[in-house]
Amino acid sequence: QGKQKKARKYAVMKRMISLRDQRINEKERAKALVKKKEDPSAIKEREVPQHPSCLFFQYNTQLGPPYHILVDTNFINFSIKAKLDLVQSMMDCLYAKCIPCITDCVMGEIEKLGQKYRVALRIAKDPRFERLPCMHKGTYADDCLVQRVTQHKCYIVATVDKELKRRIRKIPGVPIMYISRHRYNIERMPDDYGAPRF
Repeated sequence: QGKQKKARKYAVMKRMISLRDQRINEKERAKALVKKKEDPSAIKEREVPQHPSCLFFQYNTQLGPPYHILVDTNFINFSIKAKLDLVQSMMDCLYAKCIPCITDCVMGEIEKLGQKYRVALRIAKDPRFERLPCMHKGTYADDCLVQRVTQHKCYIVATVDKELKRRIRKIPGVPIMYISRHRYNIERMPDDYGAPRF
C-alpha cells in the first residue's frame, strides 16, 4: 500500500501577526493603536509640482543644438546589433551636434552584464560621451533616467525599452530616440528642429 498523496493547497496566504501578539513589545503596540485626529479647521496643504518654465505648450525651449542625449543600456546593445555608430547616427538623425550622456547607473548596468557586453562597455567609455554622476543609492537606471528628465528638461532620452518609453511619454517636453529600420528615429520633437518624419 503506497503513501497517500497530499493535495497541495494553492495560493495559501501567510497569516499576519496580530498587534496583540506577545512577541511585539508594548511600545510598538502603542504606536500602532494611537491615531492622530485631524483638525477640521486646519488648512490643508497640497503638494503641487512646479510647472517647468521651459515649456511653451508642447514646445520645449531648452532643447536645442548641441543636443544632450541620455543613453540607456539596451540602446547601446541594440546599436551594436544594428551596426550603428552612436555619435554619427545621432547627428544623421538630428542634423546637429549631439553629446551622448551616460549616467553612473547605466555604466554600472553595462559593467554587470559581464564579458559578453565588453564592446558596449568600450563604447560607453568613449571620451566623446559625457559622464553624469549619480547621487542616489542602487543602480536601477530606468528610475534614475526618469527622475533626471523630470527635473531637467534639456535631455533627449535614447532607449529601446517599451516600459521606459511609456514612462517618459507621460513627462511633457521630453523627446525619445529609438532604433527603427537600422537607423535612429525620434518621436515628440518639433518639426523645425530637423527631426526626420517617416
